[in-house]
Amino acid sequence: MTETPAEQASSEPTTAAKRPMIEAIGLSKFYGPFAASRDITFSVGEGELVAFLGPNGAGKSTTMKMLTGYIAPSEGVAKIAGHNMMEDRIAGSRRLGYLPESGPLYYEMTPMAMLSFFADARGLSSAIKKDRIDKVVDICDLSTVMYKPISKLSKGFKQRVGMSQALLHEPDVLILDEPTAGLDPNQIRGVRKTMRRLSETKTILLSTHILQEVEAMADRVVLINEGRMRYDGSVEGLRQRGDGDLDDAFHSLTLGEAMEPSET
Repeated sequence: MTETPAEQASSEPTTAAKRPMIEAIGLSKFYGPFAASRDITFSVGEGELVAFLGPNGAGKSTTMKMLTGYIAPSEGVAKIAGHNMMEDRIAGSRRLGYLPESGPLYYEMTPMAMLSFFADARGLSSAIKKDRIDKVVDICDLSTVMYKPISKLSKGFKQRVGMSQALLHEPDVLILDEPTAGLDPNQIRGVRKTMRRLSETKTILLSTHILQEVEAMADRVVLINEGRMRYDGSVEGLRQRGDGDLDDAFHSLTLGEAMEPSET
């Protein structure tokens, strides 16, 4: 019997030796007759940085919102560190840092005030709060802007502030939706540096449609188009699908081809 794309994706042994920290199990989201995503199945193993790739409108953000518990799936299960995000969302959220495409910034606040607010909202004790703020300021290189209104910061610094709140409670898992969208080359370079640093200790799912991001940072690629799985495998395996060219592979897979089994 021919496997479905989701079955082929789940059969890939890319994370076999690693504890799954992010799991999409048959995730679908329907809005009336429209399917924003359909039968998305993949997992991200502990310590992996996986690029979630696809063109605009492919269903990446919808899938990430289901994974974080922000929206309920019409079908399927989303798990973070083993926690079902519909049944045990609070426990799952303690292990998760989420940066949506338009991050939760309060423009009238300074980065220091905002981080203090989020630390209180997460119930961090006074002793832990100062230590955690100091650490995320260092990781995200925010020391020069901590007391400036967020509204006055460049887009690059705003992205760093958004990242800092996602890291504040020291999560094991990061889900980041287009963290380099709209940034200039120097700002993108800074975000890449931060991603590489974080990938040493975190499990990361990074949404992008920029192929240079995939080559620069990812261990593995999950590609969707029109809400369906198209590829799950290594960066090199994706390149081979385009005869050595990632652009050609992306073009081919986003023109509606069914996903084929990918190599490890």
